[in-house]
Amino acid sequence: MALPYNQDFYNVDVQSEGDVCSLDEAIKRTQDFLLSQQYPEGYWWGELEGNVTIASHTIILYKILGIEKNYPLHKFERYLRRMQCSHGGWEFFYGDGGYLSGAIEAYMALRLLGVPQSDPALQKALKVILDGGGVTKARIFTKICLALLGCFDWRGLPSLPAWVSLCPAWFLSSMYETACWARGCVVPLLVIFDKKPVFKVSPEVSFDELYAEGRAHARKTIPFSGDWTSKFFIAVDRIFKMMERFGVVPFRQWGLREAEKWMLQRQEASGDFIGQYPPMFYSLVCMKTLGYETTEPVVQRALLSLKRFTIETEKECWVQASISPVWDTALIVRALAESGIPPDHPALQKAGQWLLQKQILKPGDWAFKTGTGHLAGGWAFQFYNRWYPDLDDSAVVVMALDSIKLPDEDVKNGAIARCLKWISTMQSRNGGWAAYDKNSDQHWIDSTPFSDLKAMLDSSTSDVSARVLEMVGRLKHLREPRQQRCALSESLSHLQEAIVHGLAYLRKDQEGEGCWWGRWGVNYIYGTCGALVALSLVAPTTHEEEIARGAKWLVQVQNRVGKRKAGHAPEDGGWGETCFTYNDPALKGESDGSTASQTAWALQGLLAAGDALGKYEVEAIEQGVQYLLVTQRKDGSWHEAHFTGCGFPIHFYLKYHYYAQHFPLSALARYRTRLLQASLNHNQQKY
Repeated sequence: MALPYNQDFYNVDVQSEGDVCSLDEAIKRTQDFLLSQQYPEGYWWGELEGNVTIASHTIILYKILGIEKNYPLHKFERYLRRMQCSHGGWEFFYGDGGYLSGAIEAYMALRLLGVPQSDPALQKALKVILDGGGVTKARIFTKICLALLGCFDWRGLPSLPAWVSLCPAWFLSSMYETACWARGCVVPLLVIFDKKPVFKVSPEVSFDELYAEGRAHARKTIPFSGDWTSKFFIAVDRIFKMMERFGVVPFRQWGLREAEKWMLQRQEASGDFIGQYPPMFYSLVCMKTLGYETTEPVVQRALLSLKRFTIETEKECWVQASISPVWDTALIVRALAESGIPPDHPALQKAGQWLLQKQILKPGDWAFKTGTGHLAGGWAFQFYNRWYPDLDDSAVVVMALDSIKLPDEDVKNGAIARCLKWISTMQSRNGGWAAYDKNSDQHWIDSTPFSDLKAMLDSSTSDVSARVLEMVGRLKHLREPRQQRCALSESLSHLQEAIVHGLAYLRKDQEGEGCWWGRWGVNYIYGTCGALVALSLVAPTTHEEEIARGAKWLVQVQNRVGKRKAGHAPEDGGWGETCFTYNDPALKGESDGSTASQTAWALQGLLAAGDALGKYEVEAIEQGVQYLLVTQRKDGSWHEAHFTGCGFPIHFYLKYHYYAQHFPLSALARYRTRLLQASLNHNQQKY
């Protein structure tokens, strides 16, 4: 099962102004486009575009495993060359100007593919790398890749004592205090950092040229820097290293055995590890370190799972950081249903049946925090990820299922009821919800030397919390007084106290300007849209002030015709926001251009504001809708170059290729509903 590459999907064919269709026709075109993209099994699955670091790591992995001859590495080379920017580096998101670690890893991959150092592309890349400070300024993951090839001293990496795997879930430094994505990397790295392997690859490359100060002069220890907490942990790290040198690491062998056991237990039958690329990469390297042969079933399954992450065309090959079929399917089902596709349409029923099959009914790592493994019932992001269902996906799936009609409504409502009970147990003590875990708030972990990305935690966020509240609000408004929905009504009643705490969390998390920060979408437009939709459904009267402030902020940052906002974006009536807002909050709502997905989010937020809207907000909606109508392509889709999804703020961004399709459809559908309701109200007043 591999994701197909459709070249037509990437060709921009925007309508000319004279060809702009009506609102109804635009909605119909997008419906037809999305329906044509459905897989026979019932799901939708679009590309989850990242950056070149995943392809670079894959080349390094295949070289380490000695299996590079089994893969079209020449296609990887073409991809890396195409993605290189004119300045010589590689971008982490569209228009970011380049990223040092990404350039180093791409350079390494090309050299391992046999490209000579004298190649013009590598010469340009080398200049970018050295100007940026070279290897010593790179991230931890880049240095790990170099160390695995014998090109970076292991002493320059932080220690990870094997006994960490033995800490119980209730312990302060337990790995269950970290986010699942960090946990999935840390556990295999416990083995790798203990063994400190150096793999021989062909061709042998030293990469000495990547050290700006010269490799002989590079520091072989982690330098003291930052605040006192950082200095404290670096001091502790040096103690750990001293203990390693004298061979006095407590419980070392026991810890290594438990780490290996934990890692193998969490491999899916499909071969996936946590459904994300980094844990898969380090798990395979860990198995190689432990002496597993590539012919062994556990390794073979993992390698086969990478094929689902890989996109291969006639000329190129690259790899996704993860895959999103459940997420894509649920969002598209909801968009199609609210845009007028009958709830019992065969395509929606097939999708609903497929989603029901993907519900996770076994406890995962989340149960270590909740102690309620018997209440499993969430959905994951990927095809296979039974250990790590997430709240965002689960809430959207519930809304998608509730919007359609299946042959067996009791089965559907039972699945929804199970999920609601699970979600109620996942609320954190601060009132919010996180993506995968609860109470992941030990912020000292992000001060450890290993956490240079500051991404070790899965803390509560406004966007996920808003999604849960929106789910409750939509179920409340869509619920029918029928006997077969008693179980669902009971599950909703259990969430009443959680709603109160969730609303308090959203109120506290609102920024001074009126917006909300977005963790999983870029950025304040995404967070604000989610919060406005949730508040309008759950607390429209008690939180009217917060709704009005959020709506006003959205209007202020619109690329509005005749009333240009700060920045350099064109006055096209849409919205756009750069990923740089995670680096500098002063850039809230700013970008060099509008996008279809961010415009759709802003429209959804403004449309949800309802009675809180004033004259300027209504004008903003009209201009935003016009932007979507003008930029829609003839086949009913939209194109956007910018990345509007976030993996890790500041460090990793994503472009969901279906975001520019289903979010605009939802926005246009809600706008049409608003027009119809206004017309109905007018006629009622008239007569």
